[in-house]
Amino acid sequence: MLPLLHPALPLLLGATLTFRALRRALCRLPLPAHVRTDSLRTWRWHNLLVSFTHSIVSGIWALLSLWQTPEMLVEIETAWSLSGYLLVCFSAGYFIHDTVDIVVSRQARASWEYLVHHVMAMGAFFSGIFWKSFVGGGVLTLLVEVSNIFLTIRMMMKINNAQDLLLYRINNRQHKNKFLTE
Repeated sequence: MLPLLHPALPLLLGATLTFRALRRALCRLPLPAHVRTDSLRTWRWHNLLVSFTHSIVSGIWALLSLWQTPEMLVEIETAWSLSGYLLVCFSAGYFIHDTVDIVVSRQARASWEYLVHHVMAMGAFFSGIFWKSFVGGGVLTLLVEVSNIFLTIRMMMKINNAQDLLLYRINNRQHKNKFLTE
């Protein structure tokens, strides 16, 4: 048996396959009526469900990693923890999965900005994964997943034509107010 090139490769493969399995499982859930009438909306809905799951898990995980290893807040290049390392591997697996999903589903042209974002994120995460530098920086960047929870909820409500619901209006107003105060 050939030795693996790097011990992180099984982690990356496992995370990527976990997200693939999650997508397959989520595809079995019933679709909202407005979503199921359009194949593009159906694909996007499933893609957003996986993204939503990643945002919840990695956003909470990033907060816990920083709470456990607060030096990652200031020593972004050198601070390291097993939790942070596994989080970065987990999220890199998500970005690999989502990139493949976008390309295989022939959504690359419509989703090119996501592909650019994914390639850049994977490049940054690979520094932490393969060279163990900037793991703290990777964990810090994953704090954005907390706000992505609300962004994804808003996007799912919009794709389902549910902008008239109070939750959408509250979520959208909070997003707009954030930019008005900056």
